[in-house]
Amino acid sequence: MTNQDEGISTLAKQGSITFVGNVVNGVFGFAIVMLMTRFVSPSVYGLFVLATSVILFMQVFANLGLPLAIDYFVPQYLDEGERGKAKGVIVQVTATVLVTSSLVALALAMSSDFVGEFFQEPAMRIALLLLSVTIPMLAIYNVLLTSYYSIKKLQYRVIMRDLVRPIVRFAVTAVLLLVGYGLLGLIAGYVIGLFVAITIGAAVFTYKAWDLLSTELEFVAPGPLVTYSVPLAMTSVVFVLMGHVDYFVLGYFLESDDVGIYRVGYMLGSGLMIIFNSLSPVFKPLIAETRDDVELVQQRFRIMARWIVAITLPVAIVLSLGASSYLAVLYTPQYAEASAVVALLAGAFLFNVTFGGPDGSLLQGLGYSRIVFANTLALFGTNFIVSMALVPIVGIEGAAIGSAAALFLVGALTLAEIYYLDRIHPFTRDFAKIVASGVPATIAGVPVVYVLESDLAIVAVLPVVVIATYLGTLILMDAFTDADAQMAAEFSPALRKWLPVSLFER
Repeated sequence: MTNQDEGISTLAKQGSITFVGNVVNGVFGFAIVMLMTRFVSPSVYGLFVLATSVILFMQVFANLGLPLAIDYFVPQYLDEGERGKAKGVIVQVTATVLVTSSLVALALAMSSDFVGEFFQEPAMRIALLLLSVTIPMLAIYNVLLTSYYSIKKLQYRVIMRDLVRPIVRFAVTAVLLLVGYGLLGLIAGYVIGLFVAITIGAAVFTYKAWDLLSTELEFVAPGPLVTYSVPLAMTSVVFVLMGHVDYFVLGYFLESDDVGIYRVGYMLGSGLMIIFNSLSPVFKPLIAETRDDVELVQQRFRIMARWIVAITLPVAIVLSLGASSYLAVLYTPQYAEASAVVALLAGAFLFNVTFGGPDGSLLQGLGYSRIVFANTLALFGTNFIVSMALVPIVGIEGAAIGSAAALFLVGALTLAEIYYLDRIHPFTRDFAKIVASGVPATIAGVPVVYVLESDLAIVAVLPVVVIATYLGTLILMDAFTDADAQMAAEFSPALRKWLPVSLFER
């Protein structure tokens, strides 16, 4: 193969690192929820979900969106050899968010009584008081994450986010639940896991990026940072609210146990984000550094879209068909009530992440922060209006319909906008082959669900049948490309050898 894009190698190499981290993080995430659902009631778990949702929402106000400026401006300064300015961006952002997040944490602690009364959950007052300390912690945590993204050294981000934090949180939560601490055990595990992750993450970043941090500091003009960050700050406010508005609406209209059941279904359905979340952190800087080369941007976007849909599609099929069985086996049978939630969200997330994700990483990388903000307003507005209308009528399924409608809408908007602005689109014959291969896989999976009576048998057999059919169809349709070979070689040389031989004859 000739004329290889080095960005593809970077995307694959760093994406594979984050993928491994996301898998580990996902495994511990599911394990923690499984632990919680077995040791506390759905109402206690739902209360914890509501409290952490309030924290995550307030945290967005606390950091003003400034951490998002790090992985936009730092790669550009480093590419231009202005290391002092790159350091300046990190230092200025860190100092600012420390002050603002501390003020927001104090305000939340003082208003915890009001929040508890609004949701008619008196115990939320104590939960919010204890969790308010995590607001400045989360601000520094996000600064560290985007700093890792900006230097494309995501293995260090994996250590902090995907290994240390979930492992410590799981261990602490398990011990405290076993000795009967209940809600306090959930809170302590959350706080301690975050604190240890930040401590180790900061130490690793300081050691590994010492050449950057030891550079003579050069402050940058705050104007461009604010101009870029403020729209994304508002975007993040709306985006996080969108991610948690379901819980707020359910908590207002229904009981806390409904919140807990919905949260489990949402978590399983949004598991499809794992591939997008693995590639997105390095994809945005790759787009930002070549944003003036439209042809190269489109090439990279098409490759990312194909890989996301190729890996995510069979998972979406498995989860949609076997949602009830997976919920019953992984958690407890009472959570099978969320099966429709899983199916709706699996399809919606598949569509959305294929075309840039709910946070608009492609548009962010191209510098269209105001458009991302407008899209996120549409995302939130659609979700909120539909959820408010349907939750009182159909319960948790109404919240799922609201989220799904919003995700489909914003995915379609993103496609239209990037085509209008830069004539960029992901649709090719090779892309169509990937999508078409999902049809036989779905047809093959349906009988498994209806013939087998045991949930455990469905959980074991369904993914084997769907994935085998899917891969067989890809091979028959000759769906692999030269870029796939380059990506596969970065993941594993052995994986490249297993691809069809005809690939290398093009």
